[in-house]
This record gives sequence, C-alpha cells and structure tokens, in this order.
Amino acid sequence: MMKAPKHISSIQPYIPGKPIEELERELGIKKSVKLASNENPVGPSPQALKALRKGLTDLNRYPDGSCFYLRNALAEKLRVSTGELIFGNGSNEIIEMAVRTFLTPGDEAVMGHPSFVVYSTIVQAAQGKNVIVPLKDWRHDLETMASKITKKTKIIFIANPNNPTGTINTSAEMASFIKKVPKRVLVVVDEAYYEYVSSDDYPDSLEYMRKGRNILILRTFSKMYGLAALRIGYGISSEGIAAEMNKIRQPFNINTLAQVAAASALEDTRHVSRTIKMNEEGKKFLYAEFDALNISYIPTEANFIFIYLKKQNALDINTKLLKKGVIVRPMGPGAIRITIGLPEENRILVKALKQIKNLLS
Repeated sequence: MMKAPKHISSIQPYIPGKPIEELERELGIKKSVKLASNENPVGPSPQALKALRKGLTDLNRYPDGSCFYLRNALAEKLRVSTGELIFGNGSNEIIEMAVRTFLTPGDEAVMGHPSFVVYSTIVQAAQGKNVIVPLKDWRHDLETMASKITKKTKIIFIANPNNPTGTINTSAEMASFIKKVPKRVLVVVDEAYYEYVSSDDYPDSLEYMRKGRNILILRTFSKMYGLAALRIGYGISSEGIAAEMNKIRQPFNINTLAQVAAASALEDTRHVSRTIKMNEEGKKFLYAEFDALNISYIPTEANFIFIYLKKQNALDINTKLLKKGVIVRPMGPGAIRITIGLPEENRILVKALKQIKNLLS
C-alpha cells in the first residue's frame, strides 16, 4: 500500500453535515430538518432556477472558461474591474489557489481558532506552518494576530463574519490591523456571510483593495443566493494577485449551470430581501427561545448561531437531536452551531431542545 507523506497523512478529513436522506435512511424516520451547514433554507432564487432550465440545452459544450457574463455582471455590481475577480469551485478552491500561489513549504499562515477549518488543512497540505491564535471574546484577536507576523508569514486568514461564532471585527479594528501588516503579506478576508451582516460597524474590505493593499476578499453564491449545490465562489483582489492565481486555476473550473444561475441570482433582489427578512425573524425567535431555556449563545451577524455548553457534551446532544430528526453541527465537545432555518424548522428544533433540556443545563 502506498503511503502519503506525513503532512498529508496527518490531516483530518473534512466531515460535512449529514444529509437528510442519509439520516432518515439510517434511523427510519421522516420529516427531518437540516440545520447544520448554513445553507439558505429559503432555497435558490426563482430567477436562477429559470436560467438553469435554459442552460440544460448546452450540456454538451464546455463551460465558458472566463465566466464572461458572470464576470461582467459582478464587476458592474461591485464596481471593480473584470480583472480584479477570480472564480472558484466554491470559496474553498480560491483558498487553495491562494495558498498554492503564494505559500511555499516552511512559510507561515496566521489564523484564528475556532474558525473555518479549511484554512489550516490547505496550509498543512502545502507544507506550510499554521500559526493559530485563539479568539478573544469569540472574535478574531487581531492585535495578537498582528504580533505573530514574522519574516516567514505569507498569508493571514480572517473570517468576517467568523464561522462558527457568527461574530465580526469592526471597521476600527480592521483599520488598525491592516496598518500593522507588511505589504508583502496577503490578507485573506473571508466574507462568505457578509450579505447577512446588519451591523453599521462592518468593515468595507473593498476600500483596502482600492488603496493598493494586498488583500483577497472571498465571497460565495452558496449562502445568501442558495446555490450551494452548484459550488461557485469568487475572490476580489488586485489584478496582479488575481492574474498570478489564475495561472494555477483549473480549466473550466466553473460549470455552465453554476455560471448562468449565479448571474441570474445577482439580479434577484427580492429573493435576497426575503432571505434577510426570514433570517432576522428566525434569529429573534431563537434568541427568545434560547433565553427561556437558559442556553448560552453568541449573538450572530450570520445565518447561524453558536451555542456554547456548560458541559462538554456536544456529541451527546448531537446524537439525541439526530434521533429526533434534527441535524446540527457539533463544534468540538463544548459547542454546537445551529443554522437559522424556516419558521417551522426552528420550531421543530426548539421542541427537540426542550425534550433534552437536562443535557443543556
């Protein structure tokens, strides 16, 4: 049997949230709800679905390798040049492209913890060194992260809002941090959930790019636009950085259906407004119910809520909820992340939590 090198064999594979179909098949239950993967419970944009049907006739042709129509629509919406955009098979592929482009074996990448686990996995796979900085008050400790920069630092990852806590770093915090980062270091700001943010103190990361800083902003069509199954994300950076990353981008990495659906979803402002409204209402409902159950949680700027437990029993709680047809995401032994669902899904969740209240107190 062939053996992978240690930097690969020691990686813990990413485990996605359990699909509804698999849970129901395993336990012989029906009408389960999935609140584990931060998907949009409203579903995809109706305009995107209409575009998908039209796109089915061209499946015999390779995709547009440049994403011409989507690129131009997105550039107009964001008021950036078409050369400042790069597309990936989800944001994950763009993270990998950035690491493969700018980090060599032995180089360092600074990141918070807990945060999106894919950062550290990809850095390790590239034989880089992960420099982990614990969160402070459930948010990225940007001051400490800046102090960890060395001559070997090539990349810094900041999820804003952070996954799994749903917290943000403010405009002032980000401005202070950016001043401390050497221009040779790439700052990757992961804004997968930025459309959900309601705070007036959320940084405008595009301003740093326009001022010439080495920044790569990650966004996605998987969350707000409800196109998770099509796997399409995008990065915004300088034309120079995007051009270097494009050198290792796989040909035709964005399929035709993803391109046409994303371009149409951009125009569907009603779908976005509906999603935001439902998320805000669901958030208020769950806050009130969690307060009544004495459940400790972090106020969120995203479409999920981070619950921290008095006992280190997240796996027990997860198992009990699965048996009641509710799929959530355990985050280690002491925390659970719950996606804000449709009103009925949220009620099913609360009912299940009430039935296992003894595990939560």
